[in-house]
Amino acid sequence: MADVRRTRAGVRVRLAAEEAELLASLMEQMLALIEGSPDAGGAPGSGPPDDPLASIGIAEKAEKPDDPVLARLFPDAYGDPGAEAGREEAEAAGDFRRYTEMGLRDGKRDAAATVLKTLPGGGGGVVLDDEQAQVWLRALNDVRLALGTRLDISEEWYDEAVRLDRDDPRTPMFAAYDWLTMLQESLVQALW
Repeated sequence: MADVRRTRAGVRVRLAAEEAELLASLMEQMLALIEGSPDAGGAPGSGPPDDPLASIGIAEKAEKPDDPVLARLFPDAYGDPGAEAGREEAEAAGDFRRYTEMGLRDGKRDAAATVLKTLPGGGGGVVLDDEQAQVWLRALNDVRLALGTRLDISEEWYDEAVRLDRDDPRTPMFAAYDWLTMLQESLVQALW
């Protein structure tokens, strides 16, 4: 089990080889999800590569992703701008997405990349400064949101996970979600 402690040098995180491998895999999957989505930079809707708006983080046109995980990671700012929403609210949500999604995407990409860069290969320990530990928290939260959305996590998730058959394909994902929750909580406790 991961060991997270505050030391004089910073926040020390010790991971078993399997834990480091799992975390690396999850961060790589997060990067692939963010990069592979239709709304990723350079994709249709974000403008041509030399688009001056894109160069300052503004998408020419940005729409709510169809993938529920991406919709959770990049939510609308103003309720549900669906058919029943007012036109002004829908326009405000679209404008907010245009001005913020590229920056949010960059932040999530950078957080996952930072975890991968600082992750002790093959297990072992790493000492994170407070800023790096905060970045780890953000990246862990993103992965938990993605897993939680895929698993349709509710308040009763633990009861459901306990009742799962060992051969259920969701069992490893529930175990990963549980482990990520404990790792994130340990980091929070070490920081505060």
